[in-house]
Amino acid sequence: MEAIKMHDSNTHTIKESEVIRRILAGEKELYEILVRRNNQKLYRIIRTYLKDEAEIADIMQNSYLKAFTKLYQFKLASSFSTWLIRIGINEALARLKEKGKLVHLNEQLTNLRPNTILEIPDSKQLNPQEKMIRNEAKQLLENAIDHLDIKYKTVYILKEVEEMSLKEISIALDISIANVKVRLYRAKEMLKEKLYEVTNDKNIFEFGFSKCDRITENVMLKILKLRISQ
Repeated sequence: MEAIKMHDSNTHTIKESEVIRRILAGEKELYEILVRRNNQKLYRIIRTYLKDEAEIADIMQNSYLKAFTKLYQFKLASSFSTWLIRIGINEALARLKEKGKLVHLNEQLTNLRPNTILEIPDSKQLNPQEKMIRNEAKQLLENAIDHLDIKYKTVYILKEVEEMSLKEISIALDISIANVKVRLYRAKEMLKEKLYEVTNDKNIFEFGFSKCDRITENVMLKILKLRISQ
């Protein structure tokens, strides 16, 4: 069975609450809309905790499946992505615990070592010189971000790359808005001013289209075999 490909323009405009309502009513195939809308964000967040690509993909799939089976519990008090991020972080922490590398989330994993640089596919055609300059800038930025402690890196990625609100970050990480502000300020202070100038490039830590399709298909193959909890 192949996952249904959602390329209709209506899938980009349908409201999240309507998608969720219809999924709970039995249209499981619509879950693909939520998966595709959140692949990039979930990937970036999971990557702040784990560096192995296979593990990241596994955690993403587990997070989507858990969110699906518990979707009836989602109260629409926040966005689905905020709820999904909390599930994803818990899944990543559980994996770290299995590997004996867990530090309490309340301390935001300050003792974990930073991840390595991620190779990122370009999303548009560039001439060789432009590509070289772009790749060097992105690599320098990624390296700087990766050397932040996880508690700062996570907040920085959510706010500056994913452009989530302070309130959304507060809910996702279960910390106060004041704490979010402090961590964001410190994260910026830790990054070189020169590097910070290039952070408007939203392609950093990009979850490429082929990866997006692969994760989406794997999730939907499993989803379509499950029953929705009542």
